[in-house]
Amino acid sequence: MLMVEWITSTAKIPYPEALTFMEARVAAITAGIADEAIWLLEHPPLYTAGTSARPEDLTQPDRFPVYNAGRGGQYTYHGPGQRVAYVMLDLNKRGRDVRRFVCALEDWVIATLAEFNVTGERRAGRVGVWVTRPDKAPAPDGTLQEDKIAAIGVKLRKWISFHGISINVEPDLSHFGGIVPCGIRDHGVTSLVDLGLPVTLADLDVALQSTFQQIFASEPIN
Repeated sequence: MLMVEWITSTAKIPYPEALTFMEARVAAITAGIADEAIWLLEHPPLYTAGTSARPEDLTQPDRFPVYNAGRGGQYTYHGPGQRVAYVMLDLNKRGRDVRRFVCALEDWVIATLAEFNVTGERRAGRVGVWVTRPDKAPAPDGTLQEDKIAAIGVKLRKWISFHGISINVEPDLSHFGGIVPCGIRDHGVTSLVDLGLPVTLADLDVALQSTFQQIFASEPIN
């Protein structure tokens, strides 16, 4: 059985501290002296730049601190009211398949949102998880508007994962205005509370833990 330790931080964790923790934990997992871990936390307001970040997508560089994340993807916002789940899993034991792993993370987010009767969806060519907005005016071409509710970005070292997912519960959505989130200009950002759902971080944590067991079975997936 693969043992996963769940860690929940109530204080807002500075980004450099989170990076230091992940580095140490991944090294320990690699050395075989620590279990896999899921770390649930919030950050103070900040922007992170992934390996594909474009300078022009940081539209307000002085608004919040900006950090190079080392993960895949472009610019992302983290802040209060957003649940970040850092996922430190050993893909040597779960199957060395990056696409399958990212798909599993997407499935995890989608299953978690379904616990609140929210239909999260993938979109070709766009990262993250999306929801349609029939309550908003249609796009110029007549299609329904779509907003992003969750971001996904990972890094692997010796097939151990860093980083993970973030789901918007009740962040200040105006804070996303300092970047082009994940390089996507034609769509907005939403949250569970913005969708009219009185969900708390604690509520989401319960759903994340129950759906994780559905998506990431305890036995290896090789």
